[in-house]
Amino acid sequence: MDEPGWDVDPEDEIASAVEIVGDQLKFLREAAGLRVPEFAEAIGYGEDLVRKIERGARIPRPEYLDKVDEVLGAGGAVRHMKSRMARARYPRKVRELADMEARCVEMCLYSNHNVHGLLQTEGHMRALFAGWLPAYSTNDLERVVAARLARRAAFDRDPAPALSFIQEEATLVRRVGGTMVWRQQLERLLAIGQLHNVALQVMPTASEEHPGTGGLIEVLKFPDGTAIGRSDGAFNGRPVSDPKQLRILELRYGMIRAQALSPRESRALVERLLGET
Repeated sequence: MDEPGWDVDPEDEIASAVEIVGDQLKFLREAAGLRVPEFAEAIGYGEDLVRKIERGARIPRPEYLDKVDEVLGAGGAVRHMKSRMARARYPRKVRELADMEARCVEMCLYSNHNVHGLLQTEGHMRALFAGWLPAYSTNDLERVVAARLARRAAFDRDPAPALSFIQEEATLVRRVGGTMVWRQQLERLLAIGQLHNVALQVMPTASEEHPGTGGLIEVLKFPDGTAIGRSDGAFNGRPVSDPKQLRILELRYGMIRAQALSPRESRALVERLLGET
């Protein structure tokens, strides 16, 4: 168990929090009269990892903190640090996106290459990430999967945001991860589509007119009336908040939504695909 955890980007604002936790862990270890070699052996991790964490160069995983708390007899003081490290575990861009998703009152999401990340099962996302090139390391793969799973909190909010998903039909027929993983993914789509705050629609491949050929579109709207959006096919893929630019994204999304199958028709399509496995 030498390398569980993730390296810290020194330019990330979260780095200071990781350094503080590392310094506290070092203080507790030294207060217990333990040198790094004997401490590493006691908790079952490598010396190099212990040193990296204590100098703030590596983000400790929850199970590492649990073991340290147990060995030092800290009575939960070290376990309590898990809440401070929860956000640090995810890349900066994911944290920023999760923060926006946590604040928005409406999300409009069109996906044309893959099932949208918020809709993916863990098995589906693992299969997707495992197929990327260059390949993820084992630690990086775990990190991106954990980050994407954390974004599911958008479905648990109260009051719930209005969520509109439009999926290209092609994303529902590609058996990413094999038949069983694919079946579980279709079952999750059916379950999410039943939520009162979710509209799930499918854009049929046979549609002759399609304003979404430019790629992914995402628009997030906030309680104060502001919004932010992005699209692969507009503004060089950059996030935009200017009302004129947002109007273009909303116009494209609205046209795609109008041409897509209704939620009832989309559900019937997913059920048919599931029945064909």
